[in-house]
Amino acid sequence: MKKFAYAALALAALVTVTAPITASSHREAPLISQDPLADNTDVYAFVSPERPDRVVFISNFIPLQFPSSGPNFWKFDDNVLYEIMIDNTGDAVEDITFQFRFRTEIRNPNTFLYNTGQVSSLDDPDLNVRQFYSVTRVAGPRRSGAERLVADNVPVLPANIGVSSIRDYNGQIGTGVFPQAFEGMRTFAGPRDEGFYVDLGATFDLLQLRPLVNGLGAPIDSLAGFNVHSIALELPISAVTRNGVRPAGQSDPNATIGVWSTSSRMSTTTRTPTGQTNAGNWVQVSRLGNPLVNEVVIPVGLKDVFNGLEPTGDGAALSFVTNPMLPPLMQALFGVSTPPTPRNDLVTIFLTGIPGLNQIGTSPRPSEMLRLNTAIPPTARPHRLGVLGGDFAGFPNGRRVGDDVVDIALQAMAGATPLTPEFVRSPNNRVSDGVDGNDRPYLDVFPFLNTPFAGRESTPGPRLR
Repeated sequence: MKKFAYAALALAALVTVTAPITASSHREAPLISQDPLADNTDVYAFVSPERPDRVVFISNFIPLQFPSSGPNFWKFDDNVLYEIMIDNTGDAVEDITFQFRFRTEIRNPNTFLYNTGQVSSLDDPDLNVRQFYSVTRVAGPRRSGAERLVADNVPVLPANIGVSSIRDYNGQIGTGVFPQAFEGMRTFAGPRDEGFYVDLGATFDLLQLRPLVNGLGAPIDSLAGFNVHSIALELPISAVTRNGVRPAGQSDPNATIGVWSTSSRMSTTTRTPTGQTNAGNWVQVSRLGNPLVNEVVIPVGLKDVFNGLEPTGDGAALSFVTNPMLPPLMQALFGVSTPPTPRNDLVTIFLTGIPGLNQIGTSPRPSEMLRLNTAIPPTARPHRLGVLGGDFAGFPNGRRVGDDVVDIALQAMAGATPLTPEFVRSPNNRVSDGVDGNDRPYLDVFPFLNTPFAGRESTPGPRLR
């Protein structure tokens, strides 16, 4: 009893200095939790199973969307710059950036309605609130490189309000996927089903992982029924590699790329009784590469700082990776003996890449980002545990929409990886939140995340697994 009380007190102390492990990046830092339209929740990068000569990038924003949140349904912010960055040289500086900008059009400002009748197409006059986006490609550093407009005036999919407003959301308004002239690129922007799955409730309650604690009942998918907003790109692999060529094999030095996403706001916002104006330079307010790093590694006093950092500044976080706070608590709560510090295995997984799998070059600069070896083809039957399950096309080699990043990260913290083989044993390799799949299937085609839940026909809520 005394041992458990000590562990609970230790975990309570941890909660005051670091966010819970399994929120991916939903509300992960104090400032961004107050700015949901700029909150980057998940980033995905993977070789397309639909077209294996192409790579897919998805970045999600606006967490925990209740589908019926009208009459002002969730949408991208016209005053936020949304970006996806690619580093193909290993120096932690972006070599290619894709910038998404949005504009909103209101056809009739004299009604409170999102739509004034049944909507049957994206250009239906009854769709009162419409959004459009542009995509700019920047070669070199994103604030000083060469810019090229590669998509413009592209429609955003509207909210899925209900069958009276849009009778057949899947069929009438299209997929939201648009081909672009640049490199045969395809783009998407709009609401999607929340594809991340996790038992948030049990985790927030002092890390009570239901599979490891008796009497807590079945695991619950806390994000079931919620929506997010996604931006997505599909490009030829040759369009993102260092030498502009699709790599011949896994060992090709040009095969691996680093990927992360950010959102930025202008430095000055002026509010008046009739609205607001924005001016000044872009200031980065949210950043995400690997899931869970800002949550489980960075202390709460530095989380807002981390969201504003460039990857070149990540060396300052090295001590938090080599001496993580979670493993000692796993041992105190569940008797999980973990590798001794310094945890250089975690540095390899999260900051430098794994040699022979997804390390960029021979001397990469330590930095937090997804790393994807674009020469590893998709697997016919993906394993939810990715590399830990013997599936090298999955996380932490990039990240697919179905990868169970919660369980993978928990087991990595416990040392149950090939980098520390002596800890690949029970209970280390059984640490889990118990939620092993999404509440809805993913799509087999781009943009892979399923259509959003309808406002009238669905009610978000925990789903037993």
